[in-house]
Amino acid sequence: MSNLFSTFDPTTNFNFSLNWMSMLLGIILIPSTFWLIPSRMNILWIKLILTLHNEFKNLIKTENFKGSTLLFISLFMFILFNNFLGLFPYIFTCTSHLTLTLTLSLPLWLTFMLFGWFKNTTHMFAHLVPQGAPKILLPFLVIIETTSNLIRPGTLAIRLTANMIAGHLLVTLLGNSGSNLNIYLLNILIIIQILLLILESAVAIIQSYVFSVLATLYSSEVN
Repeated sequence: MSNLFSTFDPTTNFNFSLNWMSMLLGIILIPSTFWLIPSRMNILWIKLILTLHNEFKNLIKTENFKGSTLLFISLFMFILFNNFLGLFPYIFTCTSHLTLTLTLSLPLWLTFMLFGWFKNTTHMFAHLVPQGAPKILLPFLVIIETTSNLIRPGTLAIRLTANMIAGHLLVTLLGNSGSNLNIYLLNILIIIQILLLILESAVAIIQSYVFSVLATLYSSEVN
């Protein structure tokens, strides 16, 4: 490893340029008997999908969602699989790159904006001015609301990327120091690494949930 950040370089592991293919590894985790005999894994899978469906349905705040929750459920699953697989050794963490996270957030935000401004123009203008705001502050509030709206895809992408990079860097830093420690400190380091991996697993779930929930909230604002 030439430097600390080379772990995030797609061409580092085995000098293999197809590391982006790790995005498709999540498909392996989907139960092959999903449409056949129900098993415990399938029941768990269906319960998870129904829970997310009810959650996103409430956030969209419209009766005319027509299965649009499936888009956000698929987004949640895709990010969750990639976050988890990135915790395994020698598997490239594609969600730690803005190339992927911006590719997910930017088209979503752009389609919401185009739909909102073309379909519900008055409603979108009303969003720029908070209700009950003093008239003297209206120009500043419009600028602030417009800026916060424009940076949404960036904040979505950077939040996911930064959380993935931060955890992986911490695990790598502590792991590299293991060869210089005595047996007692090494045992403490292993315990810390296990706790960090548990924390990273929680972060993988939380960040995928946050990404999909925020995308759902942004879609609900254009209706």
